[in-house]
Amino acid sequence: MAKHNIKVCMGSSCFARGNLDNLNFLENYIKENNLEAEIELTGALCQDKCSSGPNIYIDDVLYNEVNPDKLENLLEKLQ
Repeated sequence: MAKHNIKVCMGSSCFARGNLDNLNFLENYIKENNLEAEIELTGALCQDKCSSGPNIYIDDVLYNEVNPDKLENLLEKLQ
């Protein structure tokens, strides 16, 4: 299985709109499902897409207005 890369925008706008909660969700989801070897979780600087945040990239595909429910659906599709 190829390793997936998830980049969480750490810009102040995305962080204020919910990426702190999304980051916590991702860290817990990866740990609880033993996905450390399959998913690389990194932070990204502001992506200049603040108005549609919080923004997260999964395998270089941008997802906007992300929340933990949306993230869970996206992560389940990766497996």
